[in-house]
This record gives sequence, structure tokens and C-alpha cells, in this order.
Amino acid sequence: MRLDYSSIKDESSFILTDFNCSPALDLLRDKGLYKIIWSKDQAVSFRVDGSLIELEKDQIIFCTPMNVLEIQKNTDGMISLVFNREFYCIRDHDQEVSCNGFLFFGSSVPQIVSLNEKEKISFSAMFDSFREEFENKDQIQGEMLQTLLKRFLIKSRRLIKEDLPEPDLPNNQLDIIRKFNILIEQHFREKHQVADYAALLFKSPKTLSNLFHKYNDKSPLATINERIVLEAKRLLLYSDKTSEEIAYELGYKEAGHFSKFFKKHVGMNPTEFKTKKTRNS
Repeated sequence: MRLDYSSIKDESSFILTDFNCSPALDLLRDKGLYKIIWSKDQAVSFRVDGSLIELEKDQIIFCTPMNVLEIQKNTDGMISLVFNREFYCIRDHDQEVSCNGFLFFGSSVPQIVSLNEKEKISFSAMFDSFREEFENKDQIQGEMLQTLLKRFLIKSRRLIKEDLPEPDLPNNQLDIIRKFNILIEQHFREKHQVADYAALLFKSPKTLSNLFHKYNDKSPLATINERIVLEAKRLLLYSDKTSEEIAYELGYKEAGHFSKFFKKHVGMNPTEFKTKKTRNS
């Protein structure tokens, strides 16, 4: 199943699909698409950036255009919203939904939201609305689909806040975490220390560490390191660049320092990682 909306005027595209047909799977080759996948009917598994992701039933994963997805044909049980920046730019519309840095960011594992029974009913109703709107081929169809998408993103962001160790964390503190995630996405290739980002946020490294302890069990440094490792894995798996070229691209002056860093976090050096993944693919 694949339902499409597109506009020649602004080259925007929005798609509702279950990734269970060849035209839908073709979308995975497009590097410019956001992909939101809901394991609506059953648990599903697929690869994101070379790593196996196993979604339990009624979990939703949020993938950016940078995430490389590999989904096998005839994988049942999922439904997905797929759109490009021209349809809805997460960064440009940040003031509307405030999901950049929460739902969408470059951590090692894309954000996953779990739905309870009440939320499942609500999200099912939203997907029914999406389906209905795809049948309305009029001049305001795109605007209506955008409105539904904004509502979907806002509800998803609220669920993330409810799942925090401290759900009552003030919005200004959440905004610091969100900005931290956004800054990492912008600067991880040249800034590798917490102090670098603390300075950009006009906060102390200790303040960031204390705040992240309230937000989750991951430290600011671990978040930075995961983003670097993720990019290294992507480049090793999906480009022809050598380890030395990747080291330089990620801000390491010495390839040996990069190799040592990679092995510390992955358990094998870059060459071993690429060889193992290539052999198993």
C-alpha cells in the first residue's frame, strides 16, 4: 500500500505506506525523506544504519533523512509516514512543534515512542484521518495533510516528555537538552567535548551533566560520542572512504586516535567492523 501526495510547485512529497510493495520500498533509496514507522499490528524488525532494530507492537520510531533503512519485502505489521523537507521542514517549523532535537536527531538509535491502549486509539484515529485526506484531491489537500502531521508530531513529543524520569522537568530545561542535541548535529565533526557545547549554550559542563541525569541515563559526553560513532559506521558501510579519510572528516588529526576511539565504543577497529558487516550482509 502506498498513498501519495505531491506538489509540482514546491516539490513537496508526503506518503502513507506499509512498505509492503516494491514502489514503497523504493522510497528507502531516497536520501531526502523523513520516515516515521509504527509497528501497528505486530512486532517488526529492520535495519537502521546497519544495526538491527526490533520494534515491539505499538512502538513508533522517528528516522531522519540521514538514517539509512533496510526493510525486507513482505514485512507485515507496520505503517509509515514519509515526507521530504519541502513538505514539512522540521528545522524551519521548530517553533510550531518543537520536535527538532527530541523526535528527530542524530543519536545512535532513533527516538522510539511506545503507545498504551488509550494512545493507540488516538493514533489510529489520526491515521484514519490521513487516509481520508488522501482521497480529497482538492487545492487544500496539502495544507490539511500538513496540519494532521503537525498534530501527530505534537502528540508524539508530549509522549516523550511523559516518559522522562522526571516528567515535570521545566520546559526551559527541556529546551536546553533539545538545543544541545541540535548543536551536536551541527558541530559533532569538529567539537568532541562537553565543554564545547556548554560554552555554546552559556552553561557549565556540570550543569549539562546534572540536567541529562534528570532527562535520561545517558551523559552529555556519551551523546556526543554516540553521534560520532554513528557517522563513522554510516561512512564505513555506505561510502567508499578509507578509515583515514573518515578520521579526518570526523575531526581527528591522527587516524590512530580515531581507530582507538572507534574500538573503545564498538569493540573492534574500523577495518574489522566494515569487514564483518560486509561479510554478513
